[in-house]
Amino acid sequence: MYGRIRRWVCRRLSGDAGMTTSEYAMGTIAACAFAAVLYKVVTSGAVASALQSVIGKALDAQF
Repeated sequence: MYGRIRRWVCRRLSGDAGMTTSEYAMGTIAACAFAAVLYKVVTSGAVASALQSVIGKALDAQF
């Protein structure tokens, strides 16, 4: 019984198991677009000032 299940699983997994070049390209484009949006958000004025205040408070903390 175990052998039959193992053969079935191996046949199912041996098909199209992996990304093609076009899928890698689309994934890379999506990752770059996400990185660009994240960069714009982080470098915006409101987020930059919020990050500066958080870092400033952390550095001025009393231990």
